[in-house]
Amino acid sequence: MENHHSNRIIATPSSYAKSHYLYVQETGSLQSIEPHVSRRDDLASLLFFVVIKGSGTLTCQGKVYHIGTGDCIFINCLEEYAHESSKEDPWTLSWVHFYGKEAAELYRHYLEQGGELLFHPSDLSPFTNALEALFTAQSDKNAFYEQLCHKYLTDIVTSCYLNAGSETDKNGDSIYKKMELVRSYIEEHFSDNISLDFLSDHFFISKFHLSREFKRINGVTIGNYLNGKRINEAKKLLRFTDQPIGSIAASCGISDINYFTKVFVKYESMPPSHYRKKW
Repeated sequence: MENHHSNRIIATPSSYAKSHYLYVQETGSLQSIEPHVSRRDDLASLLFFVVIKGSGTLTCQGKVYHIGTGDCIFINCLEEYAHESSKEDPWTLSWVHFYGKEAAELYRHYLEQGGELLFHPSDLSPFTNALEALFTAQSDKNAFYEQLCHKYLTDIVTSCYLNAGSETDKNGDSIYKKMELVRSYIEEHFSDNISLDFLSDHFFISKFHLSREFKRINGVTIGNYLNGKRINEAKKLLRFTDQPIGSIAASCGISDINYFTKVFVKYESMPPSHYRKKW
């Protein structure tokens, strides 16, 4: 007698999908009847699953996690892991194994941005809807099913990132809200002389903590975010006004035109004068 009922699709992606997309390795759902350990390691795969109902355990990175209804798991299968349904409350799971050329780096960045391998979202529907759509796409296999699967996998990963952004710091004040205030300040005052020291004093947060958390949450350093905003504004002025480049640089918060040109080339791979002619 089987210890679970499962409905799965094993996929064989095209070489194009392997080179350009996130692609499904296998996906499906499982209803446990009695405890059964699933154990893997050194597998080039990312695993995401949702506990639809029931409970069990996950062993990963030397820790044992007790998981239950509504929990989501997102792990890198290169590391040894095992999961097992409980005997008293057998679980039902919906899951996908997937990978891609940049999958390992994507997962590393997810963890760097504060993502967790186990989390409990307030709303499961973005995850369950994407998993259902994945299974349908793999079943139907229309002409564009690999593109669709890439989209749904991206939806799942994006929802994982967004969930990481909902957590609060140990003091109960959301560090994400504070970093949003910093980001909003930069958006509004990008033409001012903004420094890390100033932001640290203005928002009552240490320079080290501010630098680390801003990059973790926004994916870029404060300096790069500020310069990006300045260059974005400069591009508008170059396209839609006749202002001299030196005046544009100054109005965007960079008084040295040579430095402005250097920063502009870094972002656009051409000097501002060429950008103005092309656009």
